[in-house]
Parts: sequence; structure tokens; C-alpha cells
Amino acid sequence: MWAPHASSVSVFGTFNEWRNDANPLEAEGNGYWYGVVPGAKTGDEYKYHLINSENPDNVVELDRVDPYANKVTNSVGNGIVYNHDDFDWQGDSFACPPHNELVIYEVHTGSFNTSPDRIGTFESVLAKLDHFKKLGVNAIQLMPVMEFAGDRSWGYNPAHLFAVEGIYGGPDALKNFIRECHRNGFAVIIDVVYNHFGPSDLDLWQFDGWSENGKGGIYFYNDWRSQTPWGDTRPDYGRPEVRRFIRDNAMMWLEDYHADGLRWDMTAYIRSKDALSNDLPEGFELMGEVNREVRNQFPGKIMIAEDMHGHANMVGEGYEQAAFHAQWDAEFVHPLRAFIRAFYDNDRALSPVKAAIEHNYDGEAFRRVIFTESHDEVANGKQRAVNDVNPVDQQGWYATKRATLGTMIALTSPGIPMVFQGQEFLQGGYFTDEVPLDWNLNEIHQGIVQMHADLMQLRRNWADDTEGLRGPGLNVFHCNEDAKVMAWHRWREHGTNDDVVVVINATDDVRGDYRIGLPAGGHWELKFNSDSKAYAPHFGSADAYDVGAENQGIDGMPYSGVVNLAPYSMLVYSWKG
Repeated sequence: MWAPHASSVSVFGTFNEWRNDANPLEAEGNGYWYGVVPGAKTGDEYKYHLINSENPDNVVELDRVDPYANKVTNSVGNGIVYNHDDFDWQGDSFACPPHNELVIYEVHTGSFNTSPDRIGTFESVLAKLDHFKKLGVNAIQLMPVMEFAGDRSWGYNPAHLFAVEGIYGGPDALKNFIRECHRNGFAVIIDVVYNHFGPSDLDLWQFDGWSENGKGGIYFYNDWRSQTPWGDTRPDYGRPEVRRFIRDNAMMWLEDYHADGLRWDMTAYIRSKDALSNDLPEGFELMGEVNREVRNQFPGKIMIAEDMHGHANMVGEGYEQAAFHAQWDAEFVHPLRAFIRAFYDNDRALSPVKAAIEHNYDGEAFRRVIFTESHDEVANGKQRAVNDVNPVDQQGWYATKRATLGTMIALTSPGIPMVFQGQEFLQGGYFTDEVPLDWNLNEIHQGIVQMHADLMQLRRNWADDTEGLRGPGLNVFHCNEDAKVMAWHRWREHGTNDDVVVVINATDDVRGDYRIGLPAGGHWELKFNSDSKAYAPHFGSADAYDVGAENQGIDGMPYSGVVNLAPYSMLVYSWKG
């Protein structure tokens, strides 16, 4: 263990009757200490005892939890000896799907439950695997599961980075969760927090008794760089030992827990103090170093940044880039939320939505994660999409129609689509870790759940006739601001069962016999109609059919066809040749 300012260190625990002088460690001369305790075994509780006598007039004695402890009794308790090799993975060899095929479902474990009197666990999430299968997602992204202060939290206050939150089930329960997800075809992405630690229940704070300016000591910056919106606890990315600590943590989730990727929380505060510049170059370098190592060792896994500032150099493989595979795209979610929120149709501008659909990083379609709801977008003064549209009637026609239209656009645009838990059954209000999902809504809105499932299956090309939705090709060829109708063409290689055309109506009026351009002649099969009565009894305002392309070019296309568009609806067509 690393404690460069300690004059002596010992380890004590249940294996030596908690005598803090029984097992002293030896100094290596480089700030590290080591020792062997033959009687220690898996399950034993332990701590380190440090003495700092740098100031003879103020000798400090400290009891600290191992910063690398893989298990703790609780956030203010003891470390527990844990052996990763004891878990039986039963031959798990799952491979993360290609990034262009991912559909992500974001989960907060603690609220993923049916009872307000109980906190969700990994087991309670596992119990809903059939729901995930029906829905059609293939990746589950867990909000942070590092041991945090208290029992209820979003998880963005990690107290012990290498330990799994005990209230969720601890390390074995997380491994079991991931193993069972893999058996059922789901990748698992874990949210990690490296822009700050804690700030409460944080044994890393002034770990070995040294600090400057009243700051956090060896694990933290001890000057102006320490300040973050979440506490005065930004790690010192310039210290090799701290860089190693963060690197080891990232690799642990991928190696020891078989996670299929990591989502790094608010990377703007790793590369900068206030997200306005790049004034922490060592933080930017650290991200690149870790991500390049992951790319080399685990080429199929995915590293995602939540930067939310459109920083193009967050993604890509070059040494001038942070080397993430993808980043959450603020250029998509904010225009889409404004689009569905607008009260009057005349205020529902299509041009920002067109720009959002077309946005990319370095010309690569799948270097972004796109969504209309995430934990951040439905809390902290923000609401669920249905609440944004109509807070008085959150499951009514207007709320349902416009909120789902936003989700449909995300599922048919270039990028990696993501939904937030409960979005598929019109969960209302706002997200809080104290209120569980209302699973009654899942039963009430089975048709809306099926709507999401049908489009997710098209997005993943289950029927082998919508390959274009997994491809990089995009042409938003029709954008009528007066009629509020927009259409775009998606493709991978072009051809039968590849070329896809998506059309939306963003008003509460029917747009009947509406002509749009088509990129090819022949038969265009209707694959999806969001206004189908199969989804809700109050749908079905306009009949939609297959389209035969006519040799009458418009919209810059060589052919065209006539469609019927219900209010706030989407049609998806596949070219059959």
C-alpha cells in the first residue's frame, strides 16, 4: 500500500485479534509498504494502522481502510479480505456486440424495485431479464456501484472505489449479475466516477496524515485544481500512483468482473477544472492512456465518455485524443427535448432536429450515444419526457405521442441509442433514488412497451430487412417546416433489405396523401407505424400502407411515393426492390 508520509504502517484485523502492532509492514523506500500475514484468509476484516511522525510535536496515528479493498463491511467500516478467483464464472466468454448494434438500457440498481420500502439489488434487476428480452435492448448500463456513503444514492459519491456497494449485494452478486446477463445475451456497462471521489466517508482524505492548504493529501490535488462541483476532492492526475490507482480500478471492472465497457462520469471535469477549457492536461492524458490500454487488451469492449460539451477529441484513437469509443451527445438530447416539449406545433422547429440527427464526431456515426432520457435529463430540476409534455396528464395522448416520438427518433438516428429505466412504459415525474419504478405502468402500457420493442428489433435488424438502421449512411432529404414533416434515408451498403426510409409528422394533424422522395424505385414495405392501434386504443388516426415508388423525383431523389402520417407519428419503410 502507498503511504509516502507514514513513518510506520501495520495491518490489523480479525486474523491478529485487531492488534495494530502485531503485523508491521516494511518500507520499500519509494512510498510503498508491504508485508505478509500467513494467517489471513478470505472473509477476514482488516485495516491499516499508520503513524505519521513528520512533525515530532504532533505525531498522528490513523486507521485506514485499504484503498484497494474489494469488499468492505460498509462505507465507514472495515475492509474484508476477498479473492476474485473464488468466483466460478462457469466458462463465461461473452463478447460485447459490435458498437453499431448496441441498444443500451440505463439502470439505477437501488430504485429498480417494486417496493418503496426496499432498496433494489442486483438480484432485483436480474428478475427483470425477461422484460429486457421482450424490449429488445442488448446492453444494460449500471449507474455507479462503487461503495458509497449511506444506503440510498445515485452512486456518484464513491467512498471505496474497488469495493462493490454492499446494499446492492456486494462483489459476488455483481459477478453473478454479469454472468447471468451474458448467458441471456446482454452486455453490461458500468458507470465509473473519476472526476472526484467521495466527498463523504472517504478514508482516502489525508490518507497518510499529509496535506497542503487544508486539502485532501496524497490522492488529491492540494491547490486550486482540487475544487469540483461535488466537493474539494478531485484526484491528482499528475501523480503516477494516483494514475495507477485509477487505471487499476478501470481494468478491475473489465478483468475481474467481466464488464463489457465503462461509462466515465463527467469527463469534462477530468480534463479541466470547470469544464470550460483543457487546463488539466494530465487528466486528458490519463483518459487516453487507460482507453488505449483497454483498446489493446480488450478490443471488443466499449469505453464511453459523458463529456456533454461536444469536445471532438474525446473520441478517436490518436494520441491527441482521449481515445473513447463514444460519448454522450449533448447536441442530440437537448434539441430533441426542446422539440417534444414545445407546446404549440408552430414552435416545433425541425431544423434543430435535423442538425441533431446529422451530428457526429469526426464523421463517424457510432461515436456518440443518443437519447432523450438519462438520469441527468430527468432529475435535478428536469422531468421525465411525458411530464415535460403534459405534467397534468403524463400518460395521456399528447404526452404519450410526443415523448415516444422523441424516443423513436433516437432509435432511428445514427449513433448508439439509449433509454432510461421506465421510459418504455411512460414512467412519469422525475428520477429519485428514493422512489422505485412504477411497474404497474408496465402492465397498463403493454402496447407502448411493444412499440418500443418493435422499433428496437428493427434497429437491431432482427428480421434481416432493416440493415440500414445499423449502418453509417444518412441523408435527411425532406424537412418541411410548414407541414412539420421530415424524412431521412439510412443505409449500410445500399440494396434490398438494407435501404430504410423514416418519416415523421410533428403536428397533431393528419398529413394524408403526402408525397416524399425515395432513393430507389420499386416496393417499399411498411415495417413500423407508431400510430398503430396495436400500441394504444386511442391511436389509429390514419391508415398506413406499403409504398410503390413512382418515377417522379422530388427532394433530390429520383423517385417518390405517397404516405399517410398520423399526428406525432413515425413510419419506417424497408426497400424490397
